[in-house]
Amino acid sequence: MSRLTQAQITEAINTILTDKKPRKFIETIELQVGLKDYDTQKDKRFAGTVRLPHIPRPKLKICLIADAKHMEEAKATGLDVDVVDLDSLKKFNKEKKPIKKWAKKYSILLASDTNVKKIPTVLGPVLNRIGMFPMVVSHNESLQGKVDDVRASVKFQLKKVTCMAVAVGNEKLSEDQLRQNILMAINFLVSLLKKGW
Repeated sequence: MSRLTQAQITEAINTILTDKKPRKFIETIELQVGLKDYDTQKDKRFAGTVRLPHIPRPKLKICLIADAKHMEEAKATGLDVDVVDLDSLKKFNKEKKPIKKWAKKYSILLASDTNVKKIPTVLGPVLNRIGMFPMVVSHNESLQGKVDDVRASVKFQLKKVTCMAVAVGNEKLSEDQLRQNILMAINFLVSLLKKGW
């Protein structure tokens, strides 16, 4: 893979921002990467998450499994996430299908640190199996900060295919903000690769 020049990135961003049809939603801009000379059978697989400087997906669906303190904080700050408590999850009665259906409505689940240990006893192992186990939010960090962090983070994970795609921005971001996000994502991916560029 040859190094990308600033000119190539600027040209690509300009093309994206000018050649678009008007749509009724905010379009996400995605970085798609195909790795060459990588054998997923032999080479070590990698996974890594990086926080981008500007939020690429402001409308990402998040659900917070909150304790009383986080519930109040979410209401007070007018947080743009769905908030549930453990009692409302007990209605699923550990049945797999309803739990899966509920979890699949969201891209990410968060949980108060006091609730995390209780989740497996209330919902069983379903969330682990579908790869949706909640991320922990402690009382020391601000809820809004954690939500912004989650929305601004992208994950690179090499599985069985050598193609990867992550959201690096949306059409509302400026050209400069997009460039910063793209460069950060690419440089982070390169740092994960054993051969670098």
